[in-house]
Amino acid sequence: MTESSVPRVLWEPDEARIESSNIVAFARWAARNRGVEAFGGSGSTAAADFDYDALWRWSVTDVDGFWASIWEYYGVRARTPYEQVLADRSMPGAQWFPGATLNYAEHVFEGRDADEVAIRHATELRELGAWTWGDLRERTAAIAAGLRELGVGEGDRVAAYLPNLPETAAAFYAVASLGAIWSSCSPDFGVRSVIDRFAQIEPKVLLAVDGYRYAGKDFDRRPVVEELRAALPTVEHTVLLDYLTPGATLDGTLPWDEFVASGSGAELAFTPVPFDHPLWVLYSSGTTGLPKAIVQGHGGILLEQLKNLNLHLDAQAHDRVLWFTTTGWMMWNFLVSVLLTKASIVLYDGSPAHPSPSTAPDDRSPAAEPPAPDLGSLWDLAAEAGVTVFGTSAGYLSSCMKEGVHPREGRDLSALKAIGSTGSPLSPEAFAWVYEEFGSDLWLFSTSGGTDICSCLVGGTPTLPVYEGEIQSRGLGMAVAAWDPEGRELIGEVGELVVTEPAPSMPVFLWGDTDGERLRDSYFSVYPGIWRHGDWIEITDRGTAIIYGRSDSTINRGGVRMGTSEIYRAVLALDEVVDALVVDVPQGDGSSKIELFTVLREGSDLEGDLPKEIARRIRTDCSPRHVPDRVRAIRAVPRTLSGKVLEVPVKRILMGESPQKVASRDSLANPEALDYFSDLADDGS
Repeated sequence: MTESSVPRVLWEPDEARIESSNIVAFARWAARNRGVEAFGGSGSTAAADFDYDALWRWSVTDVDGFWASIWEYYGVRARTPYEQVLADRSMPGAQWFPGATLNYAEHVFEGRDADEVAIRHATELRELGAWTWGDLRERTAAIAAGLRELGVGEGDRVAAYLPNLPETAAAFYAVASLGAIWSSCSPDFGVRSVIDRFAQIEPKVLLAVDGYRYAGKDFDRRPVVEELRAALPTVEHTVLLDYLTPGATLDGTLPWDEFVASGSGAELAFTPVPFDHPLWVLYSSGTTGLPKAIVQGHGGILLEQLKNLNLHLDAQAHDRVLWFTTTGWMMWNFLVSVLLTKASIVLYDGSPAHPSPSTAPDDRSPAAEPPAPDLGSLWDLAAEAGVTVFGTSAGYLSSCMKEGVHPREGRDLSALKAIGSTGSPLSPEAFAWVYEEFGSDLWLFSTSGGTDICSCLVGGTPTLPVYEGEIQSRGLGMAVAAWDPEGRELIGEVGELVVTEPAPSMPVFLWGDTDGERLRDSYFSVYPGIWRHGDWIEITDRGTAIIYGRSDSTINRGGVRMGTSEIYRAVLALDEVVDALVVDVPQGDGSSKIELFTVLREGSDLEGDLPKEIARRIRTDCSPRHVPDRVRAIRAVPRTLSGKVLEVPVKRILMGESPQKVASRDSLANPEALDYFSDLADDGS
């Protein structure tokens, strides 16, 4: 990369910020105790001499030494010690810290001051409130005791169909404390999408909500809960949280307050489990078939989040961390893990463009007209809650930019020191907008990683500069590289994102994948023994990263990842639709558009109500965020000789790439079907 092509530096940390960072403190410890040359090799440990690249290279070459250092530095408490760090470094199949038994939740509650605030929370129904550590411990203990009374123990699955509330966080910590296994879906997920996920893991208990409010509208989910109970025969008990309508009930369910009261006064205890014992099950987007049920372990998530949240997020005692997310996105798991650090968290449930009760008009009766959408509402919450780290999606920041939002106008955001962005690549224009609005004192960090590791592969580092449109660094312990199809490393060129060494938070296994074939096929089939993540990435000669989007067909909307197969299931249920292809096409302004192409039954067309019915089915069965921006009719869906839909090639053609480069016509069952998309791209429509 030439000097003239190096993007603008938008931010550089001052000496005080570098000096006070957690990562410099860790690097000094590693220099003293491990002989790591992380300060230029001069023997100095001055903050000005800190060399992040040197620390990263040690972390991915001495893999055992690095993760043992994280264990020791953060005082991981094991009931039985580990025998070695990495007994088998194969991918897949890496065996971390055999012999160790511990509990993730124990590390959340260890040494907490009962009077300090742990969680601040707000929703469209609730004004900003707070739970102290004493509140959180008491309620977590009560929920754990209630679950024990329902017969939940080590290895049992507890499924949560709950909003982003403090009750949900407490329920997760309670499940983890028992050695049971947590899994959650957001209440805005449609019935089919939830069943496709929860049915795989055969939960014993379902924690559900009566409904929720979004954008001023109320959604009663009790009919959905009844459908879930009917479709999940292993569920022995359902607990109903009356959040939307206090006092709401549902036949055959246990009221939340009664459930919690049954465990009132219990002491919080922690069941020690093996290092790789399942902590939670997350779900892939379901691009092909059912969503993958991704299992991650107590120890792996504990170590990864201790590293990531302390060293990369730089979470400290004064910090209040908000990340706008739902319980159906791994960023919720990321956010509740922030309580492993000395920081507190801020939860929000609702629309990012809708006033919370503290800022909404007084008349909020059911008949009242909802207030007009206001993208400034989330900034209002940040000001009111004194947020220091504001996390959101790239799409939200881009929307604020396009709508002319001025976050600091009329708001006191003086506490805000950092903004985090994830979910999709953040455009250079959005980078520039953030600094135009906040000035050069604010740290903007973009991250990318995902559900598969429940963390970041590339992301922020508080001691490095921010270049316009670029991610600051590869994560410690993450041996990330860009590879060409032959497995050669690329610098300054776009390639497949790969990880060449194991990391503890990689999946322990995929639920139901008894022989490991699906795990291998998902991550290790392209480059045997090497993790292929499914993103296009460029690593610059400065060590920064640029993500160019998925190299598969996942559709990410506001952090909710949905696979194309789930959308097809909804659309093809309509008699009028006989085949379909859906792609998410990036736009020049950093946004993207979902384009749905349909093959219609003879006699059907898109002139009448069919587009509305397609939108309704996707909204109901999948997610409101995945309703297409446009629906078109086509003659045929292009497929390979083996019958696979050419989603990625079509997406690349619509992005302007040559059809000859993205697909070999000889490998297609109907090569003429691609011509429509080539013409569409040429027309610019």
